[in-house]
Amino acid sequence: MAIQSQSDLARELESVGMLRRVSEELDPRLELAAVQRRVFAAGGPALLFTNVKGTEFPVLANAFGQIDRARYIFRRTLSGVSALVGARANPQQLLQNPMQLLRAVRAAAHAFPLPAWRAPALQRRLRISDLPMIVGWPRDGGAFITLPQALSEHPRLPGWRHSNLGMYRVQLNGNRYQRDEEIGLHYQIRRGIGVHHSLALEQGQRLKVCIAVGGPPAHAFAAVMPLPESMPELAFAGALAGRNLRWRRVDGVLAPVDADFLITGEIADELKPEGPFGDHLGYYSLRHPFPVLRVRGVYARSNAVWPMTTVGRPPQEDTIFGKLIHEIAAPMAPVMIPGLRQMHAVDAAGVHPLLLAVGSERFAPYQARQPMELLTIANAVLGFNQASLAKYLWIAAGEDDPQLDAHNIPSFLQHMLQRVDWRRDLHFQTATTIDTLDYSGQGLNQGSKLVIAAAGAPRRRLQARVPDIRLPRGFSGLQAAMPGILLLAGPRFRSYRLNDGQLAPLLRCLERCADELQGFPLAALVDDVGFAAATLNNLLWTLFTRSNPSHDIHGAGQEIRHKHWGCKGTLLIDARSKPHHAPPLIEDPRTLKRIDRLFAAGGSLAGID
Repeated sequence: MAIQSQSDLARELESVGMLRRVSEELDPRLELAAVQRRVFAAGGPALLFTNVKGTEFPVLANAFGQIDRARYIFRRTLSGVSALVGARANPQQLLQNPMQLLRAVRAAAHAFPLPAWRAPALQRRLRISDLPMIVGWPRDGGAFITLPQALSEHPRLPGWRHSNLGMYRVQLNGNRYQRDEEIGLHYQIRRGIGVHHSLALEQGQRLKVCIAVGGPPAHAFAAVMPLPESMPELAFAGALAGRNLRWRRVDGVLAPVDADFLITGEIADELKPEGPFGDHLGYYSLRHPFPVLRVRGVYARSNAVWPMTTVGRPPQEDTIFGKLIHEIAAPMAPVMIPGLRQMHAVDAAGVHPLLLAVGSERFAPYQARQPMELLTIANAVLGFNQASLAKYLWIAAGEDDPQLDAHNIPSFLQHMLQRVDWRRDLHFQTATTIDTLDYSGQGLNQGSKLVIAAAGAPRRRLQARVPDIRLPRGFSGLQAAMPGILLLAGPRFRSYRLNDGQLAPLLRCLERCADELQGFPLAALVDDVGFAAATLNNLLWTLFTRSNPSHDIHGAGQEIRHKHWGCKGTLLIDARSKPHHAPPLIEDPRTLKRIDRLFAAGGSLAGID
């Protein structure tokens, strides 16, 4: 039987030992989030908080905290949805496998939302202040819904077929929001709701929005699934749930009435400050003007359970969403982008800052091998769905190594670094849009992109032994992070106006020591060499969340030829913290101390750590 609510999900997980109840009273400000992060890091169970201060509603957390648990939740439908995706990727292969065809047909039968005669989500009427006011990080600007499903309709083509369901964060209180009457709706660049909002404004209308919370777990998953614009998320939600999504118009807006909670309203004419919010890049996204939702109604099931997660520096629970999305959607990439074999948005680097890809290089086989088709593929990737938010795109030719795997990050990077020609293979977009949550650029949504393409035979042998070179004054700490990548520390970054003069002695040193550095084609300037070198995750997070390609890429023997920038020697990424960067997320030590009691002997979470 399909899971239809969060209480169904909690019972299901508890019945197989995948959930632990937490009966101690906990403050929704910081404590719930700290517990959830600690249990996730320990690989622990789902959590049902039954005694949350300030609200009558239980809170379900960490339900997707392990990939095996996520697969278990969708165990009855995952193969059917995968078959449905496979049918689009390779219809001929599906026709040759009757069992897969049957699974795809069953999944497709649940993909059509149906009008509801019963509406569990409307059993109770509430106020915003009745909801759990969960604050995840110390500097957050208020309480947020962290698993919202924001549903909007196309203003010219109303109905579910042209609807958009997205997980756009929602701020419930704080800043200048009028209590119980207004909430913040933050949607980032290149999101479907933005198209609907723009069209509504063109027509002089206010866009109506329904925010669902809870319900079948497939509905939340559908809200984060990167689907083609031609496929409504409501259809995917039904296929994954194994039960057609039920909808009804509530306060004039399309609403999924199997949800645990519903909030209806319309986007106001004015913007108000939203944030800060501890986000999935591992930093706070800061306070900026964003749309305001004027609340019309707040509703709930009689047995409603509030779902939550927290985000922060990866890996976190949303990492599991990413893994499951990859399992389902991987067959579609070669179909949507000809020549693309594989694509991997690197979670450890915050997803959008770093994208690795394997493509084909079949153009002009009679010429010496160099990136040609790869550049065509790279342009297509940067125009494809959420991949368009990639800041660094590294793309390699699969023909050079049939075993090359973009998910084996160390091996992939070494493959690239052995082959790349920094004089030719760097392709910048210097004034463009980047992820709203990425503060490495010049302003909100403003930054640059870099495509690094490599094809052909190896050009160099990478080394791991640190060369014996004398660094200029102010620079120190040479250390190999991995073969081919060298780390060093430098003086504190002050401004881009002063930076060229600050780096000039270092770049001259790198050029002078070209022979010693032949095996280190890439170097990075960081604040803390020990931290960046400690783990691969630390290295990726530091290098790619703290640099803006147009401003922070330098090189030994750098030159511009016919408007193309390149360098003859070692490439340098300046990954130091800059004054305009957002502050990193740091746990509150007093909160951590308070929650220790749950993990001690006799506590609800004893034995988990």
